[in-house]
Amino acid sequence: MTAKQAATTAPSSEEFSIKKIIAPLLAVIIGMIMVILDSTVVNVAIPNLQQSFGSSLKAIQWTITGYTLALAAVIPLAGWMTDRFGAKRIFLITIALFTIGSVLCAVAQTADQLVLFRVIQGLGGGMVSPIGMAMIFKLAPPDKRGAVMGMLGIPMLLAPATGPILSGWIIGFATWHWIFLINLPIGIAALIVGSKYLPNIERNKTPALDIIGMILAPIAFSMLAYGVSEGGADWSSNRTLTGLIVGGVALIAFIIVELRQKQPLLELRVFGSSDFTRGVILTWFSQIALMGSILMVPLYLQNVLGFTALKSGLTTLPMALTSVVFMPLGGRLFDKVGARPLAFVGLGIISGALFILSQIDMETTRAMIMFPLGMMGAGMGLSMMALNTHVLNSAPRRLVSRVTPLTTASQQVIMSFAIAGLTGYLTSRITKHITEMGGDPMVMRDSPAVTAAFGDIFFVTACIAAVGVVLSLILRKPRKKPEDDLLETEGKPDASMMMGH
Repeated sequence: MTAKQAATTAPSSEEFSIKKIIAPLLAVIIGMIMVILDSTVVNVAIPNLQQSFGSSLKAIQWTITGYTLALAAVIPLAGWMTDRFGAKRIFLITIALFTIGSVLCAVAQTADQLVLFRVIQGLGGGMVSPIGMAMIFKLAPPDKRGAVMGMLGIPMLLAPATGPILSGWIIGFATWHWIFLINLPIGIAALIVGSKYLPNIERNKTPALDIIGMILAPIAFSMLAYGVSEGGADWSSNRTLTGLIVGGVALIAFIIVELRQKQPLLELRVFGSSDFTRGVILTWFSQIALMGSILMVPLYLQNVLGFTALKSGLTTLPMALTSVVFMPLGGRLFDKVGARPLAFVGLGIISGALFILSQIDMETTRAMIMFPLGMMGAGMGLSMMALNTHVLNSAPRRLVSRVTPLTTASQQVIMSFAIAGLTGYLTSRITKHITEMGGDPMVMRDSPAVTAAFGDIFFVTACIAAVGVVLSLILRKPRKKPEDDLLETEGKPDASMMMGH
């Protein structure tokens, strides 16, 4: 085997040591923390943003939806960009663009400007997670991937769980502008560590850019999200129907185009693997359940209970702590027992936690909210990275660099749909309960009607997680493919994201 081939082969378990990849792992984690943190750091600040810009909840929620849609729009380009320019270079460029977008968000003067600058943030950060996950996945031997990916999964849960805490602390002592300015030192640190420790990337021949797919994907995802957002309030409105029809047609056209391309933007053929498809669908269920708590709990704590941003953030602390404890445990257990038992138990805990939250009323104490949030962190820690690793193991090894953009893009789209749909549904349930109970629709605080509406949201997400529990029973350990044996024994370069030293 040549030196070049050896560099592109995953290390064997006998010679593997976490110390050998701790530096590149740290570089990827810093970048991922910054990007994922901003998926939830705005949640606690929503009431402040509404007051600062004089905007409605639906208008401000597009600072979140626009960000996730922008992430999804550029994620499909990750495979082609790394083939063309190299993973390390693209990784650093996107972190730099994300940091610039963060500074622009901090100086926004209107809600429209903030949404625009959040889109710039998303365009910058969209490729960080898929590129980082593919690089680290390639570095770990097959029988240690669960443990290694479990370490990488810590920021994937810790960042969104601690986002509300950090945001609440910052807003308590400063203004909302600093929740974006904090990314400046983090971004600089990520650039320094990445430049020094990320290894060079072995590149394949650059495929032709799928321009049609690049145009259709953002249209499909954004219009569907818009339709879902409007549908939460009125499924028969013209805006709802326009979004769903245009988005649906664009999505069908995108799928047809991608399946006919020799080098598609997103490798949809991998859905031909039933193991892969089952795993991806389960990750979607867990993402929706996650957004049901991370987005809605801060809104309830501040708008209904009148908590300060800091107190609201600290109330979600149990989720962050339990996720940090259970994520590495889930990774180690994955290497021994596989994804099915972890998904079953994890999603079961999540469903139970959301059901407890659905029982909230005006007498519910803070402790009674913190306990199920701790359960949420434990459930996510056990199941989330196990499912992600299962999905990557289910795909042909040669397609890993193309599969990570596909799975990350699909999860971002599902998250944007969840945000839009849950926010719209909350608005409609508030109106319904206020009409039934009587009261002023403009007064949210101390309102039994609004509390009942949040209970409805948590019940719906609890049911979604329960469906995931049932579906987890059909998971099976992916069968090892002959091509994977060949790649591992001969060191054949098979993807654009292989690591070289």
